[in-house]
Amino acid sequence: MGQINYNGALQKPIVSGFNAKSTSTEVIKGIDLTGKVAIVTGGNSGIGLETVKTLVNVGATVVVPTRNLEKAKKNLKGIDNVEIEEMDLLNHNSIDTFAEKFLSSGRPLHMLINNAGIMWVPLRRDNRGIESQLAVNYLAQFQLTAKLWKALKKAEGARIVNVSSQGHQFAPFDFDDPNFEHREYKTLQGYGQSKTAVNLFSLELDSRAKKFGVRTYSLHPGSIGGTELAREAPLELFIRMGFCDEKGNILPEVAASLKTIPQGASTTIWCATSPSLNNIGGVYCEDNDIAKCYLGQEFSAGVKPYSVDETNAKRLWKWSEKMTGITFQPK
Repeated sequence: MGQINYNGALQKPIVSGFNAKSTSTEVIKGIDLTGKVAIVTGGNSGIGLETVKTLVNVGATVVVPTRNLEKAKKNLKGIDNVEIEEMDLLNHNSIDTFAEKFLSSGRPLHMLINNAGIMWVPLRRDNRGIESQLAVNYLAQFQLTAKLWKALKKAEGARIVNVSSQGHQFAPFDFDDPNFEHREYKTLQGYGQSKTAVNLFSLELDSRAKKFGVRTYSLHPGSIGGTELAREAPLELFIRMGFCDEKGNILPEVAASLKTIPQGASTTIWCATSPSLNNIGGVYCEDNDIAKCYLGQEFSAGVKPYSVDETNAKRLWKWSEKMTGITFQPK
């Protein structure tokens, strides 16, 4: 089944033929997903919605679990082959209920796209005391994937795509104090460690699941205009970071650097469907290719070594089982 990506062994671009400007429609051209079933979290807005549209347009049936049913019905209205179900990623019981309902349908799951996420939020905790970005951006992925394992295995060739971020470079995973109980809460550190966790989980899951034909990927979609990710961020923060003026207008040079939503969804689609990845997994991708490892200190393209470290990945898996109470041993 090939080499494992521990310590970034496979983090080398493969010259996919696509780039940062490629759209989701372009990368899926020629691919037929008739008869395939996908689940896309966060599929009612932003790049998640674009992901749903792209998959449906080539024949897939897409299940969209959502906390806000009315919003999902409105945003997904008129799109064929979409099923809307209720699920709240901050409520672990809700995740179990959704997964059990899907499993009861008896269908295989060909693509699990863990797209939903939050950012720029104040300190909040779920009912287990877990910091909200860590709970939503990572632990919910771990739990949902574990609970849907039987359906993924049944597909005999499934892919799991975990949307991460270049923001993983904000922070490694803090095993000593992941929930900010003994250190000052900084929202970008919380976000960074949650996305580092996504990368480590994807790495370790691929190593455990590939023998069952299930491959896993994490990715940075890019900096994208028109999403809801920054809905809770204060204007003062963006002014201080040089993103906008005092009236909240995005600076022209910043706007010019942003991807469109179809461009932002493209790497998700590439990871979920590209034949180029048939024999490789556990890698972190960006701009529709496998990213390189990045050893510098500045915020830049590439994946940080701590985010694909074998020891960290195995340690996080044990921590995740403890936090969720789930023993996830693919078999």
